[in-house]
Amino acid sequence: MTSTQELLNRLKQYVLSEAKAQYDAINEQWSQPLSIRVAKGWAIEGVSVISYQNHLLKLHCETNNSRFREGDLIVLHRGNPQNPYALHLELEYDGETELEASLMEGDELLIAAKPSGWIIDQDFMDLSQFYMDALNIVADSLRGRSTILPLLQNKLQSKVDYARYERTVEALADSGLNKSQIEAIALAYAADLLHLIQGPPGTGKTLTLAYLAKLLADDGQRVLVTGFTHRSINNALNKILDVDELIPVCKIGDCRRAEDFAGESYESFVESHFGDLGGGYVVGATPFALRSNRLSNVEFDVVLFDEASQITLPLAIMGMLGGDKYIFFGDENQLPPVSVFSAKSALQYSIFNYLAGRGNETMLNITYRLNDVLVNWPNKTFYHDELQPSPASATRRLKLSKDHSPWDFVLDPSSPAVFLDLCHYNTTVRSRNEADTVVEIILALLTHGVPPAEIAVVVPYRAQSRLIRSLLRRTLQDESVYTHIVVDTVERMQGQEREVVLVSFATSSLAFALQVAEFLFQPQRLNVAVTRPRTKLILVGSHHMFDAAESNDRDHAEIFSLLQSLINSCETITLPEGKLG
Repeated sequence: MTSTQELLNRLKQYVLSEAKAQYDAINEQWSQPLSIRVAKGWAIEGVSVISYQNHLLKLHCETNNSRFREGDLIVLHRGNPQNPYALHLELEYDGETELEASLMEGDELLIAAKPSGWIIDQDFMDLSQFYMDALNIVADSLRGRSTILPLLQNKLQSKVDYARYERTVEALADSGLNKSQIEAIALAYAADLLHLIQGPPGTGKTLTLAYLAKLLADDGQRVLVTGFTHRSINNALNKILDVDELIPVCKIGDCRRAEDFAGESYESFVESHFGDLGGGYVVGATPFALRSNRLSNVEFDVVLFDEASQITLPLAIMGMLGGDKYIFFGDENQLPPVSVFSAKSALQYSIFNYLAGRGNETMLNITYRLNDVLVNWPNKTFYHDELQPSPASATRRLKLSKDHSPWDFVLDPSSPAVFLDLCHYNTTVRSRNEADTVVEIILALLTHGVPPAEIAVVVPYRAQSRLIRSLLRRTLQDESVYTHIVVDTVERMQGQEREVVLVSFATSSLAFALQVAEFLFQPQRLNVAVTRPRTKLILVGSHHMFDAAESNDRDHAEIFSLLQSLINSCETITLPEGKLG
């Protein structure tokens, strides 16, 4: 068994290696000529500042072929991204030629002096010191030495109070929750230190979290809801208020990150006055808030981690330092933490993956999203035939109007899963053929009365998402329509669902597919991509991306075998040269 010091040393090395790799990658990128950075989507040139108000910059550019997306860190400069006078921003809105970004660091007076001639490059923020501080504290604190580290090393076992368990099962009997949800909540509620709740796609993981938070708050406990993203935290807090609007709930952090939260948000815990409450309450915040003035020295009884499969061990430790009991909601079969190293490396450092398999976990086994056809492949591939559709979702099928379109043979509701083989080849991170086809199918769906908000396109690369979004804007023109159609990468689609989901692989070069197979066909990525729809999944690609794949690499052989099994689970429609007829 790994010693405590060995574990800490390994985690510290991981943090420092990740930070160095990111720093080296961004510096290598910045060192390339501007023309190359622009051509590869790493930069935007000819940027003008239209306005600046309340820390928000409105920007304009003539051409935008970048790979940037909302939430990215960018640097605004006049030729040297490392210039100390460069402005560091967070991209808030990307409307192709119109951009909005919030100022994080820099002198805004430079904007007024020189409104045009700016360049945007990718930026990054070194957070390694936050992680290192948390790792040092966990080693030195009583909570860290007596609880957190022994739990991680499996030297300390969480115990269940079965009287509390049985009381909870009885109390939730008329709640409308299914048996696995009640079981998960009761075991987590009755555990003294730790429990894991695995939530496969559509199984009501957030609802389960909300009911657990309510039980804890009703008991007078102070609950912290945290996670990898502000969006997941906000979704969890909203669901808690849906379950019981009388529960004291607030979000602590940058209020700009709470726009989709229905409750109150504050910059710091002191501002919230929650510390003056006599009973229980729920606070939502990122783990970083615990290491800043926002939540510094604030104690919680229980910490609920959402999307825990994407949380690294160092980030989890940062959150665990805020409380005495820990409940992790996640799914090791969905996206692992983002890492500059391999996907396998990322999985090793996922807190959910690290703790799974020790016996103190419950799987939610009823999906309310996937119908009986769409559930088959993920169920057999990842969930050991334990995941079942609810009676209502099992028979659900796509509803189309009686209008006709050239793509009705693809949209046929009786075939919920389709692989549309366009037979193109030699594409890497973007395919115009696939993009055109995706847009045509979306037009057909709109013709059939499918609401734009119920259509999503999932892609592996930002270049392909930008191409599809650009074509949609030009084709539909009506902003009230195309802005409701989500076109994004797998990472941004986790946790979301739509009636119809199209997956554009973009890659049709076998040689390139072999180079990026660990990323492109990563099992967790495929699982997330194909479990977003309720009634219709359309995979758009080319058999050339996997046809006759030959590799002596056993991992590649397994990956391509997995992809082939996914394709085999769909009805294949071959469309030579991507044309009808």
